[in-house]
Amino acid sequence: MSKHPDIRFIINPTSGPKSKVDVAARIRLHLNHQKYSHEIVYTAYAGHAPELAREAAEKGCKTVVAVGGDGTVNEVARGLLHTDTAMAILPRGSGNGLARHLKVPMDPEGALRVLNEGHVTAIDSGTINDHPFVTTAGIGFDAYISSVFAGSKKRGLQSYVELIMKEVRNYKHLPVNVSINGRELDTDCFVMAFANAAQYGNNAYIAPEADIEDGLLDVCLVRRLDLIKALNLSYCMLTNQLAHADSAEYFKTKHIKVETEEPMMFHADGEYVGKVSAFDVHVQPLSLRVVIPKKE
Repeated sequence: MSKHPDIRFIINPTSGPKSKVDVAARIRLHLNHQKYSHEIVYTAYAGHAPELAREAAEKGCKTVVAVGGDGTVNEVARGLLHTDTAMAILPRGSGNGLARHLKVPMDPEGALRVLNEGHVTAIDSGTINDHPFVTTAGIGFDAYISSVFAGSKKRGLQSYVELIMKEVRNYKHLPVNVSINGRELDTDCFVMAFANAAQYGNNAYIAPEADIEDGLLDVCLVRRLDLIKALNLSYCMLTNQLAHADSAEYFKTKHIKVETEEPMMFHADGEYVGKVSAFDVHVQPLSLRVVIPKKE
């Protein structure tokens, strides 16, 4: 029986903005072939990447590289959680939230340089109603935007911002009951983000103090949103600052439960999941091995 390659690259051919860059050619050119053997596989359908990643881990592959955007990263991570196989990222999406948080270069050559160095650490992940996420999950407006964006043919930050500006006026806050850190809160919810990493992607920071290795999730609750609060929240997200107390409230927790009077949409890593009226969110400490740049 032949030895399985050290590295499996899982490429999502539909990820991110259209580009003439031949990723497979860049891999063959810039990977350290004296150090690593490799293979390249392509996803054929949604949900294929977890299968390909899990298969590689079961065969003893040292590293699986997610070549795509946040959705591809989420799928590959799902196949590698609680295994000894590390995930690396070659960013090809429009947001690239986890790659940016981990300071993985956005260009293929830079990302492959990090892969060649082979520095591995363990990070937390989370689950929302048993759906794993590695950057953020959320209920309310951001999940609604995820559902609309999923059906849009346009991609990129500009299209995302245009969609938010179009929809924000029509989305209404809803009453929720929150159980967190031994407290119960009856409050309104425009959006509630559960952040393992600090940002959604595109350097839009929803939880600037989030630490991906601390065994905690950072929760950002926006109760109601008027124009002034929206401007303050947007400015703080783009400048990596905590929003003013009257715009958002922050919590740190290992576990949170949310119940709603009527079903609310939710997402995991920007991918729309569904609409329910009860949410159970947990952190999974140090559950995923990842390849990151060496700290200077």
